[in-house]
Amino acid sequence: MRRHNRVCSYSSVLALVALWLSPAAEAATPPAPVHPDAEVNGVATAFGLTVSEAKSQLAAQDEAHRLAASLPDGLRARSAGQWFDAAAGKLTLAVTNVADADAARTAGAEPRLVSRTKADLDRTDEAVRALVGDGVPGVFGWGVDVRNNEVGVSVDRSRKTAETESFLFRARDLGVRITETGSSPGQQAGTIQTGNPWWPGGESNCSVGFGATDSAGAKHFLTAGHCTNDRDQAAYGASGQQNRIGTSNVGGTRSVNAREGDMGVVAVTQSGWELSAAVNTWGEPAVTVTGSAEAMVGDRVCHSGNTSKWKCGEVKYTHKSVDYGGGLIIEDLTWTTACSLGGDSGGGWLLGTKAVGLHDGGPSKCVENPSDGDMSLFQPVIEALNKWNLKLVTGGGGDTTAPTAPGNARTTGATSNSVSLAWDAATDNVGVTGYDVYNGSALATSVTGTGATVTGLSPDTSYSFTVKARDAAGNLSPASGVVSAKTAPGNGGVRTLSNDTDFAIRDHQQVFSPVTSTLTGQASTSLGISVTIRHTCAEDLGVTLLDPKGKAYPLKYSGGSVCTAWNGARTFTVPGASSPAGGKWQLRVTDYGPGDTGVLDTWSLTL
Repeated sequence: MRRHNRVCSYSSVLALVALWLSPAAEAATPPAPVHPDAEVNGVATAFGLTVSEAKSQLAAQDEAHRLAASLPDGLRARSAGQWFDAAAGKLTLAVTNVADADAARTAGAEPRLVSRTKADLDRTDEAVRALVGDGVPGVFGWGVDVRNNEVGVSVDRSRKTAETESFLFRARDLGVRITETGSSPGQQAGTIQTGNPWWPGGESNCSVGFGATDSAGAKHFLTAGHCTNDRDQAAYGASGQQNRIGTSNVGGTRSVNAREGDMGVVAVTQSGWELSAAVNTWGEPAVTVTGSAEAMVGDRVCHSGNTSKWKCGEVKYTHKSVDYGGGLIIEDLTWTTACSLGGDSGGGWLLGTKAVGLHDGGPSKCVENPSDGDMSLFQPVIEALNKWNLKLVTGGGGDTTAPTAPGNARTTGATSNSVSLAWDAATDNVGVTGYDVYNGSALATSVTGTGATVTGLSPDTSYSFTVKARDAAGNLSPASGVVSAKTAPGNGGVRTLSNDTDFAIRDHQQVFSPVTSTLTGQASTSLGISVTIRHTCAEDLGVTLLDPKGKAYPLKYSGGSVCTAWNGARTFTVPGASSPAGGKWQLRVTDYGPGDTGVLDTWSLTL
């Protein structure tokens, strides 16, 4: 079973209410304006503005997005972040030198001189992820705060323990900002009220998110992953397992509720159900989805939910991680000030008429001027569309012009199981949002930049690659020219790294010993680790390998009623690993018991 008491919500936002609207009613829906009245009214209510002021603010927000998409590639790459400043009505660009500040002004953006580069922030963020590991009591959020040019950690003081204090001591050494709150968000549950829900089997109803189709034209809708985590579960349009819609999480490969995200797919297979781009705005004027977009910090966004109805707010953070407890950590979510309540999960978030997210979680109650612990979180929708190669269902007024083909596609390196590619940027009438890389006719990976590494390849084998550009409305460009590449033979790229620095192991504390790999592509699917420790009680120790993205591979668990000494090397194997080869790997040793001493002498990792 999924969720226990977690009630997946029905955020009718996108009304795939679709499913509930007849073709005749759908055809009568007029094309949505650039900024629909529902959005204008919602923003005015959320921020205490007049309708005229809200329209002006949203127009300035549009210009900020247009400018962000047109910035020179070099300037964008060197920037430490960007955001929409509603007070100034301009795009703000964080830069680290005067030359880039001048370039930002020339381009039309407001520069903000900062001390930390994007690389500095990313390194600190990765270090925090490594410290968090599988979770720390009370620590519920961490990520980059671009407006303050720092990495922030959010802590619920009511859940702090000695382990939390140990974590905070180490985190402060990294220079992060610690924010303590009296609450923390959760993947919401609640009583479902009126609206247009869907039912996973005989469980509590959830929300329809955004309608989408696959490459064969088959119908689906996106929703929250914690609503779809049962494989091949019947999906219904009425309670009591009535009005079958289709099947949730077909084959067990169409739902994620883990570090990767919170997103899932329901296949619409029964006759009579039609997809719609209409959004339920709970009495506000109709909104029709015209495409998808990526939200930036400072954006005014709105969502529709079965419990909180139509609510708007400001994006405070993007790509920020959350820990909901119980081992559930989700990375790269967007955090907002908009009100949400139990029963909203799975519904859609909008930037104007563009789909931006699927509702993930939020507070137990709505408050004014919410702290980090009272914010609403959503899963970026473009990631879900890319993961399952789906095309968003859109309505009138959408962008129908495809980007140009990417230019000069080329190889930049290869290992025994990967090939790295680069290409020149495509152009589009609105803006390119990403690129799809194909291995032959199969989609290999999707990226937002002009380079990618295709992994999972066979040694000493030739491959042919093409690249297509994609815009926010889902339009695909023609394919680039074909690039041929051959992987390296044998086990090229495998290497053993080690750290022989001694680290004291103290009671109820953690030791982190790093090694840095300069390899490219993916690490081996079978990792070898050798650990040499001198310790009076091996049973008190837990040993974990952390990859460059913070993914944890447990090597040894603590436990046992009798202490035995650990003196010398022990070897471990991680089968079925899935990690990048390059970056900082860490061995984490945790002492869970009192009254013993020891030292991590040395360890090695074979990639």
